[in-house]
Amino acid sequence: MGYIKSAALEETGYVVLDSYNQELDPKEWLDIEYNDWKSSGDTRFAPLASAFGEIECNGFWNHKPPRTDKDGVWIPSQVEKAPNLTRRAQEPGANVGRCRVIELQPNTYGDCLYNLHQDDNNRLNPDGTGWVVRGFFNLTDDKDSFFVLRENRTDPAGEVRIALPAGAQLIVDTQRLWHAATHPGPDPRYCLITSWTSGPELDAYIEKYHGVNRVESYPVSQDILDAGYAEQARKDAARAAYYAAKGQAEVQAMSEA
Repeated sequence: MGYIKSAALEETGYVVLDSYNQELDPKEWLDIEYNDWKSSGDTRFAPLASAFGEIECNGFWNHKPPRTDKDGVWIPSQVEKAPNLTRRAQEPGANVGRCRVIELQPNTYGDCLYNLHQDDNNRLNPDGTGWVVRGFFNLTDDKDSFFVLRENRTDPAGEVRIALPAGAQLIVDTQRLWHAATHPGPDPRYCLITSWTSGPELDAYIEKYHGVNRVESYPVSQDILDAGYAEQARKDAARAAYYAAKGQAEVQAMSEA
């Protein structure tokens, strides 16, 4: 049968929407409560909707009963402090799973490449239902920052870099694309991330805000690109060596037991 997916994301896995005038909204992300939840860098997260309306960030499949990333429960204390962010997450009318604000500390392009990851949005998602994707609304004005998208984590061919000024809005099939953000800083970057279920509501929202599935990549010098590729390879090799040594030590311990 297959999943219900948005045709707008079929070719490239992402769409960029019209920019939002973020300056008109208050900085609600400064008032809500954060958890020290690590994901693709030095991060904290402030959930607006979670599995059971508690201030926690775990995947819905890690709760009882386990389920896919749908039917999130809004957290009253957070929604009260961030009504505009909540409104923006609810505007498409699509089913919302997890909804949270990420705080990302400054990093480098090399850090970003090392932290590229795919999300597990559709674990336990029944066949024939809507595919879960994620919306990203950049809240802070990070003119030197950019989102990195790749089909293959270690292959830069076809890499897309999307600029992240205040009000940048994109929707990404984050289970398909490897993704992370490069944020030189100096201050933290804040972004609203919402899990939406694909379907006619999300399609209409993409059309309303003139979603495009190809944009010109944020320009980066070849020196920075090359340094990033080398840093990713170095860190990948160090991680592989660590786990290889750990595995050998465990095997040795078992043989001596």
